[in-house]
Amino acid sequence: MSNEKTEDIAVALFGELFMADQLARSRISRVLPKGMELSHFSVLNHLARISDERTPAQLARSFHVTRGAMTNTLAKLEWAGHIHIRPDWEDARQKFVAISPSGRSARDSAVASVAPLIGDVVQTLGQDRVKGLLSVLRELRLRLEDDGT
Repeated sequence: MSNEKTEDIAVALFGELFMADQLARSRISRVLPKGMELSHFSVLNHLARISDERTPAQLARSFHVTRGAMTNTLAKLEWAGHIHIRPDWEDARQKFVAISPSGRSARDSAVASVAPLIGDVVQTLGQDRVKGLLSVLRELRLRLEDDGT
């Protein structure tokens, strides 16, 4: 396989990923509960899945965003009562973030509104194809994280 052909495939792959990402974000944003942004849902979903506290810096790294962007998202979630932010009792310069009962409820409501949309896509494509795709996408993500890009 020539280098040019590999480059064409790579460009097509990333073009499809970018378009699918934009379409998925748009569709999911439209069905989220009123006032909830995709970034809010993502953080609440992450905190609900791990069932543990995280620092704002850890969350920023997990989502590959700046600390400032994460601080903005966390401030909105805290204002809504969806998270609790507490100081680190051993290092007052650091804070810990945990999902609140209200946040868990908001996350569950968002999942309920998003699930039919996502479920329809999985049903249309077929579970086996999606499982195979997940494996490839996970490998791609890990490779991109390893490269630091």
